[in-house]
Amino acid sequence: MTETTYGYVRVSTQEQNETRQLDAMRKFGIVEENIIIEKVSGKDFNRPLYRQLIKKLGPEDVLVVKSIDRLGRNYNEILEQWGVITKKRKAAIVVLDMPLLDTRQGRDLTGTLISDIVLQLLSYVAQSERENIRQRQAEGIAAAKAKGVHFGPDRRPLPDGFEALRQAWRSKQITLRAAAEACGIPKTTFRDAALRVELAGSAK
Repeated sequence: MTETTYGYVRVSTQEQNETRQLDAMRKFGIVEENIIIEKVSGKDFNRPLYRQLIKKLGPEDVLVVKSIDRLGRNYNEILEQWGVITKKRKAAIVVLDMPLLDTRQGRDLTGTLISDIVLQLLSYVAQSERENIRQRQAEGIAAAKAKGVHFGPDRRPLPDGFEALRQAWRSKQITLRAAAEACGIPKTTFRDAALRVELAGSAK
């Protein structure tokens, strides 16, 4: 059976940067008719062209992708597709951005095992990094709250004498700038605070 090498290029409908992936496929030596280009959104991940390509793969064929995330949206999906391609279809995978993920380098048990171990390791590292990011975010928020930093709308009390200055400004006894400077706050902050006070008063 003759080996056929296919290239799979995926971009979202929002981004139009398939040129970089296409250049990599051509540099690898894949003929144009064997390069599959698919544009899918992040929400709609049906990938009909990808599914057709997987059904076409035979035991001697090679599937080339620029990066591992072209195979799926998350690492569970990537691991699933990896198994389908290498074990069910018995084809080889080449990930151009990760030379270790090249199952052509020995389709025997040892070569497949090495690739599987590398993929599992990458999956573990990615998952651990996501968990570390969430933990660092939670720790950062907790530390900020401990220092008195408030998240959400500003709840600072109005400056002393604000009400008298608001009334003086509304009665045109002083300018907005003078009232704001007397409170030690920007003009827009003073005006917004005055509006909130007035709206609250009218709602009573």
